[in-house]
Amino acid sequence: MEADTYTQSVFEAELPIPRGMARIMRFSNDQPTNHVFRRGAHYWLDLCLTPRPEKARGCYSERWGPHRFERLGEIFLVPPGEALHVRTDAGDNQASIACEIHADSVDHWLETPLEWTDRRLEGGLDIVHPYIRSCLSRLAEEMRHGGTGSAELAAMIAGQLAIELARYLEAISESPITGGLASWRLRLIDERLHRGGSTPSLGELAELCSVSIRQLTRGFRSSRGFTIGDHIAQTRIEMAKRALASDDSIKSIAFALGFASPSSFSYAFGRATGVTPLRFRQRHLRGRE
Repeated sequence: MEADTYTQSVFEAELPIPRGMARIMRFSNDQPTNHVFRRGAHYWLDLCLTPRPEKARGCYSERWGPHRFERLGEIFLVPPGEALHVRTDAGDNQASIACEIHADSVDHWLETPLEWTDRRLEGGLDIVHPYIRSCLSRLAEEMRHGGTGSAELAAMIAGQLAIELARYLEAISESPITGGLASWRLRLIDERLHRGGSTPSLGELAELCSVSIRQLTRGFRSSRGFTIGDHIAQTRIEMAKRALASDDSIKSIAFALGFASPSSFSYAFGRATGVTPLRFRQRHLRGRE
């Protein structure tokens, strides 16, 4: 049995929401993490504001056994009562907005009680959903720069977040996956996206996988639960976050990721994260101090 290790964390800011709490947390990743994380009566949503440590993985060992670890995406969810075993490498300090929402606030919107199937649990470890991301980013901004009516606005954002989360979880079918892409095809897509350069067209990815564009788009959504377009956009943003932690200029990062100009990169990054690339880099540098 490996030693239980976890990063030290501090609350940078916090904001009460109805039947829950939102916090900006900063983690000191000077050692690897190997820790079982559980919340009793709350959903736990985590959006990384700076890049996660390399090889961040999660495993629901009580359901999957001890060896199946899946990648933790920009946003991940821990359902009420479930135990998530988290492992990461050591790395730079990292910041997240963590939002605890009482189970009743989400379950109230469900037509029927959820069954936490393997597919739902896995789908919660890498949530690619623009509205969920937007709500979490907006709460983070409210914590940092709140003003008149801050508590009322936070309550409304948290209410939307609970509804969006319920819709997302309901949309993950409980039936077996049919018509999905083979794992080797999904791996080829991810390898191509992480190569950088110009954004591949659907035609290029379809040819790479030896399928038609129709089979590619339908199969990808069936396998991953979201569109391939969303995946392409989110992968570029995650690559940008890691690149902004380096000494490369913002201009060179923009062109390396296939953006037509630094301004188009800044617009896309700001739309996805709520901050400019420069402001994101400044926050990351402060976190390393």
